[in-house]
Amino acid sequence: MSAASAATAGDDSRLQVRREGAALVVTLNRAPVNAVDDRLLVELDAAIDLAEADEGICILHLRSAHKVFCAGADLDLMRSSIATPAGRNRMVAVVQEMQRVFARLENLPCVTLAEIGGAALGGGFEMALACDWRFAADEARVGLPEAGLGLLAAAGGTQRLTQLVGVGTARRLILGSETLTGQEARTLGLVQWSVPRAQLAEAAQALVARCTALPRHTLAETKRCIALAAATRGDGFAAEIAATRRLYDHPETRRRVSAFLDKSSTPHKEKT
Repeated sequence: MSAASAATAGDDSRLQVRREGAALVVTLNRAPVNAVDDRLLVELDAAIDLAEADEGICILHLRSAHKVFCAGADLDLMRSSIATPAGRNRMVAVVQEMQRVFARLENLPCVTLAEIGGAALGGGFEMALACDWRFAADEARVGLPEAGLGLLAAAGGTQRLTQLVGVGTARRLILGSETLTGQEARTLGLVQWSVPRAQLAEAAQALVARCTALPRHTLAETKRCIALAAATRGDGFAAEIAATRRLYDHPETRRRVSAFLDKSSTPHKEKT
């Protein structure tokens, strides 16, 4: 694929995908907040196919064309799903697909970088957590605030965040429905780097350039060994899905989600 070609074409594509040397640049481009829906997951899955198959790619660089990185699940999808058992089953199926696609992202044989210029919340931050590297703007907002809706971070969030920062900090952030600035996230270890937003693109590109100088097979073997060292997971991912089914059936969860959706009838905007 040439530097000017894209894996997804058309004005209504959720992603822009470009090969730039040994980097595959995947740009979330679903205005205004890159909300996650079935189609975005299909396109992300296809981009992962490209990175997996092309041994010349050393890094997948995930970024956003908009101020927000990714604000999480699509509100229209949630609105259409919360009212009926069939709809709630569909939402659980979407979360299961998020788990599957994010696991593929995590297990790619190349390095993955999430460049977080703005809000990365809920499913959006779970996507970033599946990446090897997270580079945030100081002003960005990140977190897993699902508990405020009576839900939980079921696209791998409870598992990856706990493994990343430890049980105590994970309990603080997830149970407290807490969001952090990029600078605070770096202090706690949720992201590895943060800089002022105006410097982010240049700093992330420098990191990409450093990675593309390394052999892909070395990166793949190193990632495999690191994963083995960290392999302490039990059935936590299955537990996320089982708990999500129970929570969607709970009347208090449905009340809270409905109230949130009523307040969000206008497009979500990042507050930083």
